[in-house]
Amino acid sequence: MEIQEINGRKNAPFSHACLRSPDASFKVLGMQKHQAKTPAFEFFGTRKRRVRIIDQRYLPHRLVVQELKCFDDAVASIRDMQVRGAPLIGVTAAAGMYLASQEAPLKAAAFDAFMQKAARRLKAARPTAVNLAWAADLQLKTLGSAGQAAEKKARLLQAARLIAAEDEACCRQIGEHGLALIKKIARRKKNKPVQIMTHCNAGRLAAVAWGTATAPVYAAQAAGIPIHVWVSETRPRNQGASLTAWELGEAGVPYTLVVDNACGHILQEGLVDLVIVGCDRMARNGDAANKIGTYLKALAARAHRVPFYVALPSSTVDWTLPSGVGKIPIEDRGSREVVAMTGRCGKNKIQEIRLAPGKAAAKNPGFDVTPAALISGIITERGICRPSQIKKIFKDRL
Repeated sequence: MEIQEINGRKNAPFSHACLRSPDASFKVLGMQKHQAKTPAFEFFGTRKRRVRIIDQRYLPHRLVVQELKCFDDAVASIRDMQVRGAPLIGVTAAAGMYLASQEAPLKAAAFDAFMQKAARRLKAARPTAVNLAWAADLQLKTLGSAGQAAEKKARLLQAARLIAAEDEACCRQIGEHGLALIKKIARRKKNKPVQIMTHCNAGRLAAVAWGTATAPVYAAQAAGIPIHVWVSETRPRNQGASLTAWELGEAGVPYTLVVDNACGHILQEGLVDLVIVGCDRMARNGDAANKIGTYLKALAARAHRVPFYVALPSSTVDWTLPSGVGKIPIEDRGSREVVAMTGRCGKNKIQEIRLAPGKAAAKNPGFDVTPAALISGIITERGICRPSQIKKIFKDRL
């Protein structure tokens, strides 16, 4: 795995060669400044056959770009959370299947068996985000009736690029539809800043571009609507503090970082107009699995009559799952993230410190499931709907 660090003194050139879909510019957005930032994922090099990512474990203190040079790199990047967020996990899995094909035997039967095994390894890397299995299975279908290994490899590369382009386009459309919600609030507030609360990181770092929960925020910023984002730290990995705060700061979006336990109080005080979160897996009835702590925000939002929206592309819906509570597999990430924390000490040293007693037991579920009854609406690439309507607007996916 090749590493390229971009943090001031090692500011090596980095050309933005991310694959773009034909309609990938917002109708209402310029967003050139946002797009010019180092992408979380991109195909690059001759004929765009190579893959590189931001290693998000180092943010916000260092910006490290890594090339995924082989299939094992792709699996590790997902398993070890170098990339994270349901859309980006799916895109990386699709690219990983292409990388696996470069290592597969050339004989047809052996090639297909190798790719089946590769898909199983990818799926086992992170069990909750449905985009992972969706992308791996889609790549297996891509092989179809292709004959020679060279044709199969070409198909996998083409499909991986298409999945990346479609992810970007879906997030763009989520931004357009979510902007309507923000505009409505802005008119009511007579141009006072619209106060938005989010959770974890469902931003551009969780997708190819724009993000899901942040796409409406970037759309509002580009439309000249005053906004302010309440960013919860999102223990135990602090992805709100380390990732969302970093990318909003890069984009010039005003934000305030708060501890998770302050969010109920902030909602109670009437300081939030709208909650928008992302999603890692949604059941057909609208139950939504997202980073642990999302359920608590939904409960507090309902108690204080604050609209609570989930933003996601349709690839995040698990159409095989009738409901989510008690059914969606919840990743247990072990105790280390709870009892210890990593941060910067002094100017440059990144260090892990122990928070709890040495023998402390800890439980660390990575996700929780918010029941559809607590969700005001779902923001998708096809528009906004109530949880009960998700099957209607995507009836072609059933």
